[in-house]
Amino acid sequence: MIICIGAGPGDIGYLPRRSADLIANADVVAGFNAVIDVVRPLIPDSAQVIQMGYRDQVAQLDEVAKLHHAGKNCVVVFMGDIHFSGFQYLERVERACGHPVETMPGLSSAQVLASRAKVCFDETTFITFHRRGDLTPFKRHLVHVLQDQRNAIVIPCPWDEARSFMPWHIAAYLLENGIPADQQVEVWENLTRGEAEWHGTLAECAEHRCSDMSIMLIRTKTPMASQIEPSHLPTPEQAQ
Repeated sequence: MIICIGAGPGDIGYLPRRSADLIANADVVAGFNAVIDVVRPLIPDSAQVIQMGYRDQVAQLDEVAKLHHAGKNCVVVFMGDIHFSGFQYLERVERACGHPVETMPGLSSAQVLASRAKVCFDETTFITFHRRGDLTPFKRHLVHVLQDQRNAIVIPCPWDEARSFMPWHIAAYLLENGIPADQQVEVWENLTRGEAEWHGTLAECAEHRCSDMSIMLIRTKTPMASQIEPSHLPTPEQAQ
């Protein structure tokens, strides 16, 4: 068996029980260094741990695939939820194995942010720039999302200085493409691990610096009106 699991937003307390059981019963646990550090208390002493970074991930996943084909129970651990920012990594796992693999979803920082900031995903679009390849289509999509009067939850692209697209880069890009300077923005850092939150305008965000462990919420200027039925309780004036 080989299965890919989402390990949540950096706090083992957010790991689903089924995922914890899979790790506890694995012969092999693999993942990026930071993710392995999160789940290490659950890894049995008998398990082989394969850690990797961006530069050696292909070679290390080839080693995981060999162990899988040798009959070992292998778990590959992703940060957050696999299908939020990990889809390219999932593609690498499947390429190494030569076949589709089972996935177990996890809790994403985007979901935690939606809870903290009290925004509804029905009225919000999620976009991640934490990916390889051309970011241009996703940048254009973000502009259209805001023009369509929707909230946007955005994961920046931090790891490569040559192509980083951090919150201040994102704000500058949106200003250049006609999004109003007074659009309200929040930047949250280290969700679930001593959170720091920043609130301001898009123009102010272009000057704000934050860490790699950040996620943005850009609020719509025209929130959707409530669509629940009117309250039947009397107003204070009616009660008099």
